[in-house]
Amino acid sequence: MKVLTTIAEVRAEADAVRARGGSVGLVPTMGYYHEGHRSLMDAAVAAHDLVIVSSFVNPTQFAPTEDLAAYPRDADADDALAEAAGVDITFRPVVEEMYPDGPPRTTVHVAGLTEGMCGATRPTHFDGVTTVVAKLFSIVGPCHAYFGRKDFQQLAVVRRMTRDLDLPVTIVGCPLVREAGGLALSSRNAYLTAEERTAAPALHAALLGAVDAIRAGERDADAVTTGVRREIAAVSVLDLEYVEIRDASSLEPMATLTGEFVIALAARIGRARLIDNVVLTVRGPEVDADVGVRIADGPPSQATP
Repeated sequence: MKVLTTIAEVRAEADAVRARGGSVGLVPTMGYYHEGHRSLMDAAVAAHDLVIVSSFVNPTQFAPTEDLAAYPRDADADDALAEAAGVDITFRPVVEEMYPDGPPRTTVHVAGLTEGMCGATRPTHFDGVTTVVAKLFSIVGPCHAYFGRKDFQQLAVVRRMTRDLDLPVTIVGCPLVREAGGLALSSRNAYLTAEERTAAPALHAALLGAVDAIRAGERDADAVTTGVRREIAAVSVLDLEYVEIRDASSLEPMATLTGEFVIALAARIGRARLIDNVVLTVRGPEVDADVGVRIADGPPSQATP
């Protein structure tokens, strides 16, 4: 596996593969890999001649009060996992390579999908995400880009940006991956103490309670979110930021549950801000639920302090 640090190097490698008729897969990340990242790498490696994983802690998606400096990093462990997955290139630029003139004056904003949910408390976050992702798409060129469904709002925003700007990139959404106890995998899980890690799966349990209520016939969105809030409120260390039900494509709020929609939430526990979701499709009495997949062998490979 090559570890490249410059835009010119990555662009040349991707161009050379496409010139030979090959295909390119891109996995954008901020590093500190876990089995969720590994699942994205596996999907890309299975489908493409060249797989590039970007590892860049992007400062433009962090507010001044957020955890940019503390965000977990372990380049050696990341490289070992990526190489084991069969990744061809890790792109690990420094900030000055991505933003040589300081914070960019040109940014990408996706109106209508970024104001609510996580955007309500992180108003600058998604502009930072879409701007850096647009830069990565420009650097790599035509490719398939792999994103996890844990960040459901981010996936919807990136899909819309790619469509609106006619970018030559196919967005591939991959299943949310969970620890054996149900906690959605996240690099920020490294912040959790042992006690907090025991409590955090209550978020997933509350979402499963919502799925059960919908399968039992509940179709009122307020009633469903009230039940989720009640279950999470019973866990004292969890501070719920939001729970919302949104149309899966437009992210418009829903009052009556029909078609495909997401139940998404965010909560704080100790130093960590955790997000989770389930995606459901309701057609009359029929209910299909995508609650993610669990890994069988316990927590992610990165160590928990």
